[in-house]
Amino acid sequence: MSLSRRKFFKRSAVQAAGIASIPMILSASLPEKKSKKAQFKNLPQGGTVLFQGDSITDAGRDKKRQLPNDASSFGNGYALMAGAALLNELADKKLTVYNRGISGNKVYQLRDRWQKDCLDLKPDILSILIGVNDYWHKRSGNYDGTVEVYENDFRALLKRTKQALPNTQLVICEPFSLTGGSAIGEGWQEEFEPYRQVARKLAKEFDTLFVPYQSIFDEAIKHAPATYWSGDGVHPSMAGAQLMASAWLEVVG
Repeated sequence: MSLSRRKFFKRSAVQAAGIASIPMILSASLPEKKSKKAQFKNLPQGGTVLFQGDSITDAGRDKKRQLPNDASSFGNGYALMAGAALLNELADKKLTVYNRGISGNKVYQLRDRWQKDCLDLKPDILSILIGVNDYWHKRSGNYDGTVEVYENDFRALLKRTKQALPNTQLVICEPFSLTGGSAIGEGWQEEFEPYRQVARKLAKEFDTLFVPYQSIFDEAIKHAPATYWSGDGVHPSMAGAQLMASAWLEVVG
């Protein structure tokens, strides 16, 4: 057997093992629900779901279209996979699902476009994944914000949202990174941890649903290498996006 064929079969075996292990990963990393709120079943007829965030949510979407329930307007990431599952499972509800993630965004950039890209859409479920750029851009010298700025800006955004949309179910997704990715240098995880702590803190403060992505990916790398889930340790691969979508659906559903 040629070396290239051996590599192909080895890679295929890793991929199969990684995808097959997703239920085990979620079982090990998600807390057991004491009571299932069944958010999806409680969605009203014609309800709206909105995914917000940075490049992980953006995932290369066509921002000229900005259409709901439209594949090219969703990119190729977890929001597409989770949104498609919702539309399939709840076809009778005729949901409207949007993706408004924008690559490179930090919390203050969400704030600047929040009226148009969130409040005006009046979502019944609002999912927010933000934070990696608030740290990464500071680390690279392109931003002078701090973890305190991240916390204050995020809290203000959530207060504004609760005041304008008191009945909206909020979902805070934990910002994450995978040791072993090409972008994750020395000291990254230790310096990024306070940002993750802020997300967890605000989820409790505002009584939101919380998707613990860091714990999920920490468990995932026990089943397949970090680069299988994310090449750079920040942006998920196809398998990483599927893991994220599955986790989101499990927590929010």
